[in-house]
Amino acid sequence: MMTTLKTHARILAGTLLVAACTGAVGASIARSDIVQQGGEICVLSNGIPDHETGTFPNAGNPHSISVQDHEYCVDATPTRGTTAQQSGGTVGIALNGIPIRPGTADWYDASSPRGHSRDRSSGWNLEGMGSADLLGIDAAGAHVDNQGIYHYHGPSDVLMAGMDGTHLGYAADGFEIHYVSSAMTSSWQLKSGTRPSEPFGAYDGSYVEDWEYVSGSGDLDQCNGGYLNGEFVYFATDTYPFFPRCFWGEISTNFAQGGGGAAAVGLQPGQPPRGPAPRRL
Repeated sequence: MMTTLKTHARILAGTLLVAACTGAVGASIARSDIVQQGGEICVLSNGIPDHETGTFPNAGNPHSISVQDHEYCVDATPTRGTTAQQSGGTVGIALNGIPIRPGTADWYDASSPRGHSRDRSSGWNLEGMGSADLLGIDAAGAHVDNQGIYHYHGPSDVLMAGMDGTHLGYAADGFEIHYVSSAMTSSWQLKSGTRPSEPFGAYDGSYVEDWEYVSGSGDLDQCNGGYLNGEFVYFATDTYPFFPRCFWGEISTNFAQGGGGAAAVGLQPGQPPRGPAPRRL
């Protein structure tokens, strides 16, 4: 039996509607559904956000938003395990049907005209929100991949304006993702000192490797997990990792393995939690 939990259709305005009129999007209506079928909650959408976007293509992002056929299903009753599991690529799905992908597949590359490429040999992986201008990320914390998929790298007021409360989406293991601004803080901190190799310079958050997990320095565990009203959830934060990049439950097969950000949490698969339990809100 399938139960429809939420249906959403909204005519977009502003820059996205302009893009649609010029053929860059091909449709100006955002459509999404949240349904429960069996033991799963599924979010379906056409990949068009329910808010204004930046202009795409732009100087940092050469791609245009296109209509998609998204379907992401997660466990409706996830169980928190005792070991953290890694996953790259898409780590969650927002309630408006837009994928959440905080990591990138871009690496520092001095030989590239853009200063970055898919060549991993430098060892410095561009952090999406830390390199937002370079990657053409808009005010909603999102940009577009080479398949025309608009996706989020970080939380924003633009995204939350369309949400009812703090719940913004589901993680790949089925636990909810909430955003409470500074009420919950990440335990990932910038390293001190300077990078030992190119691109050199101070650790400023431009690269994933600029960050390290410091147990107890914030409210959340290494996967950005914590408790809200007695229930375990993940939190989106204003600083790295922005969204969860590892998971305490079983990862749904709907979510891509590998890709940008897979190594961003500094864990080995199956590694147990480190430090004190996350704070409860």
